[in-house]
This record gives sequence, C-alpha cells and structure tokens, in this order.
Amino acid sequence: MKWLALHIDTSPAGLEPVETMLSGLGIDSFVIEDEADFRQFLEQNQQYWDYVDEELDRSMAGKCRVTFYVEEGGQGFAQVAAVRIAMAELKKGHPEYAPLLMTVDGLEDEDWENNWKAFYKPMEIGERLLVIPDWEEADPHGRTALRLNPGLAFGTGSHATTRLCLAALEKRVRPGMRVLDLGCGSGILSVAALLLGAERAFACDIDEKAVDIAYENAALNGVGRDVYTVRAGDVLHDGALRQEMGGGYDIVLANIVSDVIIALAPAVRGLLGEGGCFLCSGIIDERGEEVRAALEASGLAIEETGQSEGWFSFACR
Repeated sequence: MKWLALHIDTSPAGLEPVETMLSGLGIDSFVIEDEADFRQFLEQNQQYWDYVDEELDRSMAGKCRVTFYVEEGGQGFAQVAAVRIAMAELKKGHPEYAPLLMTVDGLEDEDWENNWKAFYKPMEIGERLLVIPDWEEADPHGRTALRLNPGLAFGTGSHATTRLCLAALEKRVRPGMRVLDLGCGSGILSVAALLLGAERAFACDIDEKAVDIAYENAALNGVGRDVYTVRAGDVLHDGALRQEMGGGYDIVLANIVSDVIIALAPAVRGLLGEGGCFLCSGIIDERGEEVRAALEASGLAIEETGQSEGWFSFACR
C-alpha cells in the first residue's frame, strides 16, 4: 500500500481555516508546522538547548504548513480533488490566506506506519489524566494512566476538542455512573470515563473501524466487554441502535462536528437520566453561538463553557 503526503502552505492567518476545511471534508489527522510555534518553543525551553541547527532554523523560516495523508487510489484521489475545490473557494474569499498551495509527495506504507507515531507523546490532561500512546513509556506520577493506540484514522487526545472534553469529564464522572459516548472514534472518552470510575459505558461511531479500535484500546487498559459496549451506526437514524443504547445515562459525550451536535440536541434529554450531564465538543469558534442556541432551544441549560485554540465545548443539564 502507498500513501500520499499532501502539504498545504498558507499564511499564519490561514492555518486554522485550513484545519477547519480539512475537518469538514472528513480529514482529521494532520500535522501543523508553524514558524511562530517553533520560535515560541525555543523561547520557552531555552534551558534545554544551547544551539539550534542552522539547517533546521532555515527550514522553519516563514513556514505555515498543514500536512495530511491519503491512501493512493480512487478514494484518496477523490479526497484530494475535494480538497482542491475547497481550497479554491477559500482562496477566492480570503486572499490573506495565500499562498494556499498544495503539493504532493509519495510515501511508502511502512514509512507512514512507523513515522506518524513520532508526532504523539504522553500528555497530561486536566488534573487527573495522563494519556500515553501505546508505543511510549511514562510514569503517571499519581495520575490515571490511559493507554491509547488510535490507529491511523482516529484521535489521540492531542486535539483541543478532545482535551476540552476530557477535562470536563474528569470533573464530573463519579463511581457507579453510566456513560454514553457518541462518535467514539478511538474510544478515548468512554475508556477514560471507565478508568475514572464510571461503572458502565456504551459507545458508538458511524465508522465501523471504530468498533475494533475502541475495544482494543479498552483492552489495553484492562477494561472488558462486561462493562464496555461499542457499536457502529448512525445514532440519528438507526432505530435499532437507539433501542440498544437506551437512555438514563449520567453523562452523554459527543466530541463531533457542530452540525451533528445541533441535530442531536433535541434527542439529548431523552438519553440523559435525572440530573444527567451532556458534554459536547468539536465546535469551531464561529459556530459557538449557533450551537449554544440549539442546545438551549432543546431545553438544555449550559452550566459551563470551555474554550481552547479556537474551539468550544459545552457542559449542559
């Protein structure tokens, strides 16, 4: 199998819009190279270095690049075409994002299989969690360790939306709770809930690959199928799935896109038990008020708003 590595060069102002554009096209795994972040890192970590390689310094000069990967073949080429169309629209409306230039490199499967892992390291999240990629070792230092192997398609917890959701979750989950994870991906949120004390969790995702990956991550953390159920399906339209998941949950999690959260909002109260909490994230800042209005129109009261790196999360009852 061969992969294509695609690079989109843009301006500092264009980095976040390009991320949002790719997410809207179903591309959620990407790498950002930004000279400003590089300079900030150097300034904040001067105690760890006394020399910066000149070639590295030159390579980062003026760089604002987003890199993502697609499999070489029909589906991958269709994704590339969709990105080109979306870029053309973005460029037309926002000349300040120039150059908005996309280039393509070929990458052999074994290179991608090995090299993508270099971007993920153990991460402290909130007050209680330490997310550890399965290929890394780390001392939790009293935190709850969550081991994770996301595969190529799902999140590791590094994105701001997942961190917001995990931080809100760890403050609210209590022993004996039942948790529902909508759009579970790697299972990171529901497995974290179980490790933090929840009694049972039900998770679902529209992507069938998520079922195996979420179960594998649960097993990495000693979580069995007696307390964790994962299913594939569309919660908005799959009646059998809705019937199996039931209701009465203490916490419902949804780290997904704004349109799905808005569509879900009228159904949330039917999924929550008395006093239950709905934690949603994945909301880009310009849609924050729209999502807030939809949640409130569905009878949910927002008790806490989180914000990080241009993304919103809401905790509602």
